[in-house]
Amino acid sequence: MTAPGIPNDFALSTACFGTRLDSIEDQVFAAVAMGFRQIELGLSETPAKLVGFEDARRETGCRITSLVAGCLKPSGEKMTCLGLSSLDEDEREQAVNSVRLHIQLAQRLGVPIVTVRGTKVADAKLQQDARELNNELSRDGLSDPLRDKMRAFVHRVQKKGSRQIENLCRSLHTLMAQFPETRLALEPGVYIDDLLSFEVMGWVLDDLERHKLGYWHDVGRIQQRQRHGLPTQGQWLEAYAPRMLGVHLQDSADEEAEMPPGLGEVDWKLISSYLPRTAVRVLEVNQRHGRTELLGSVQFLVDRGI
Repeated sequence: MTAPGIPNDFALSTACFGTRLDSIEDQVFAAVAMGFRQIELGLSETPAKLVGFEDARRETGCRITSLVAGCLKPSGEKMTCLGLSSLDEDEREQAVNSVRLHIQLAQRLGVPIVTVRGTKVADAKLQQDARELNNELSRDGLSDPLRDKMRAFVHRVQKKGSRQIENLCRSLHTLMAQFPETRLALEPGVYIDDLLSFEVMGWVLDDLERHKLGYWHDVGRIQQRQRHGLPTQGQWLEAYAPRMLGVHLQDSADEEAEMPPGLGEVDWKLISSYLPRTAVRVLEVNQRHGRTELLGSVQFLVDRGI
């Protein structure tokens, strides 16, 4: 066995490595050296080659707790959720096939959870309106009138995206019916024009409850949405913690997410109070943060009982 670092109970997202390490084998050994015994296959501009994982797993005992749909392709390409909800039948079928490949990979590697991350509504006008609201927020800060405009805008997105939401439910139903042994988890995106608003997340989870669709919380992205005057961390956790399969742990401040926990504005006492004991805890920070910040994040989270 490889000499380990001080073990911890968190999983490390491979997104944290960015372009630094280009093979899963190297990523596993780097994670274990920092005390992680679990990793998540996350999104990256340059996805790691998976050759060598079995050898690395045998030598280190490391396992994969979850993978994010889309982790097999560069992160700059179209988000999986957008394809699953597409109004174009061929595009939607391509997305279903893509997620099918990710689920099959998960089953080969013994990964129990595949996460589908939210994305923007497919409407150019709404995307432009979102940019203008974001610019107003950056320029003037969050006033009561702007908060009202943000919330009205989200309702417009929900109305305009209703067919996309229906298609997303159909696509997820197809996948979960075919692969009942693999849990799928739905994660909200960061944008105000994201298809998965607070209300829509509830609709989709309720619609697919029979197939045990789970919820995946993202602390940094929800903090960004809260900054826009949308439902808060507490509201998301109060509503969806009972269905939570896992959480991406990162901090956020102003317009920046993917910060090491403890360096932003997140109320970590609140987060700790809601996390289910069984939820997978994945540390996911931007690749510009190195080993020192990652180890500091682990200590910060442990000290707060997360």
